[in-house]
Amino acid sequence: MNGLLSILSFNSISIITILISLSSVIGILLGNIRYKGVGLGIGGVLFGGIFVGWLAQTMGWIPTSVQIKLDLVSLGIEGETWTEEVEKYSRKYAEFQSFKDVLKYMQEFGLILFVYTIGIQVGPGFFASLKGAGLKLIGYAVIIVLLGATIALGYNIFFGLPLDSTIGVYAGAVTNTPALGAGQTMIAEMAQGFVSNGQDIPVGFDKDNVSSAYALAYPFGICGILLTMFIIRFVCRVNIDKEGELYELQKKSNRKDLNTVNVSVSNTELVGKTISWLNSHFEADDVVCSRLKRGNTLMVPRPDTVIKAHDIFHLVGTDANLQKACSFVGEQVQVSLTTKGTDLVVQKVIVTNEKILGKTLDSLEIKSRFDVAVSRLIRTGIEFIPHSGTTLQFGDQLNLVGRKESILAVAQIVGNSAAEMRKVHMLPVFIGLVLGMLLGCIAIPVPGLPAALKLGLAGGPLVVALILSRYGHILTFNKIHWFMPASGNSALREIGIVLFLSIVGFSSGAGGFVDDLINGQGLVWMGYGVFITIIPLLICGFLAYCFSKINYLSVCGMLAGSMTDPPALAFANGLYHNSEASALGYATVYPFTMFLRILTPQIMIVIAYAISVA
Repeated sequence: MNGLLSILSFNSISIITILISLSSVIGILLGNIRYKGVGLGIGGVLFGGIFVGWLAQTMGWIPTSVQIKLDLVSLGIEGETWTEEVEKYSRKYAEFQSFKDVLKYMQEFGLILFVYTIGIQVGPGFFASLKGAGLKLIGYAVIIVLLGATIALGYNIFFGLPLDSTIGVYAGAVTNTPALGAGQTMIAEMAQGFVSNGQDIPVGFDKDNVSSAYALAYPFGICGILLTMFIIRFVCRVNIDKEGELYELQKKSNRKDLNTVNVSVSNTELVGKTISWLNSHFEADDVVCSRLKRGNTLMVPRPDTVIKAHDIFHLVGTDANLQKACSFVGEQVQVSLTTKGTDLVVQKVIVTNEKILGKTLDSLEIKSRFDVAVSRLIRTGIEFIPHSGTTLQFGDQLNLVGRKESILAVAQIVGNSAAEMRKVHMLPVFIGLVLGMLLGCIAIPVPGLPAALKLGLAGGPLVVALILSRYGHILTFNKIHWFMPASGNSALREIGIVLFLSIVGFSSGAGGFVDDLINGQGLVWMGYGVFITIIPLLICGFLAYCFSKINYLSVCGMLAGSMTDPPALAFANGLYHNSEASALGYATVYPFTMFLRILTPQIMIVIAYAISVA
């Protein structure tokens, strides 16, 4: 009794901070334990939370409403005589409710922060992945998601697995935390909907069961991906070195990276024309002339420079376009146009000046005012030839050729501030969170469903972040940029996921996880999770490698991405000395898969409930 009172006399915020921090410390240390490069990673925080929650409950560090009532009964206080003691305990119970409310807010805010920063990070690549060769990988990832959801629904429909456990097992088996958050939220809203309609909450709508089932299915979710990679490799007798070499050859044949050539003017039609005329001709072919050598003089060609016979141009573009340009200008020559030993330098500068965002290169008059050429532009990791009408975005890298003092002058105009690149601008973050919450709260009524369908706390911020990261500068007329430096994005993302997982684990541990594992349905949930994990991966893995002839390393990356699992990616990256194939496969399917993983639990709940009441 005294122990309970002493615990309840503490400030609830202090208790929460201590317990969640302890859960995070233990979980992060657990996640750092690796065997042959494989470990729980951030998932260790979940199990750290479970341990601390179980320990806190066992030691009596935290109360429950049941414990409070048992204390009253143990005093022999019943009926009318309860009044005085209940009044005293009501204040303590109110503090306990406050404890739960704060925990719930921290958990949900952590999830919101996590999915929003993911959307900002992968947004540009998300839209790029919806076209080209990546569609084949995305197609297999979609099949993996749908097969897993179908198997999980089958457990509910044909084997009577409660809906809350079904959603938890599904989220854990596919190692996707946002799916857990989306499922928990809708289960809780459905339960509230039953209460609002004057109905009893049926079995299968306990959000705590969702997190317990998730925790039990999660470990094999990680191991199952690795096991699938090994089985495909063993059955198909894959030679890793050969697969790596084949990928390198295929990459070279499809390469569209920018290259350079030097060509001498022998086309008499060009003599007497200006560089601006030549550039207007080259723009259609994505080729730029960044340097000109005339005799022994190396210069940056100005727009009004008149072309003479035997001038040597240094052209930048893709191989196919350069070949076309060379045939138009003259003959390719093996003459060095290096800036070494001259007063010209080559330097990269970064666009960070907000005053020029949305302006075109032509409007800055970089070449005419400073004799500086912009030979290429790198944006979100993609390198291309800029045109005079190319609009500048925050974080663009410009490759400049010119005199050192001229480049310094251009750098001052565009910004080139390393400090700005490291700075996290909070205004766009909170605007994005507001818009994400508004979108997530848009309710779509479904006839017969006690709660409306909506994107929720996970889906809303993710969709908004994907859109803003790619088109936000256009939607705000280049007044706000949505770039977030990698270090800042990583910090916010990790804080969010650690908060979410530690509280989910803590609540599960305090809510009877150990009892479920030993005396309840824990082992059954683990068994169900095995099939959700491995069957879709094996089917799509074999089809992708044997039928679609996708490189094995890319298949491994796709499998890891379809489960949004970083530890699996780390394992795939370690298969071959060059991790590009697996990393690219992972990055291609990750954004679209994350979006589907958040939506599928809600769709599963709608389908399962509709079938149960039919």
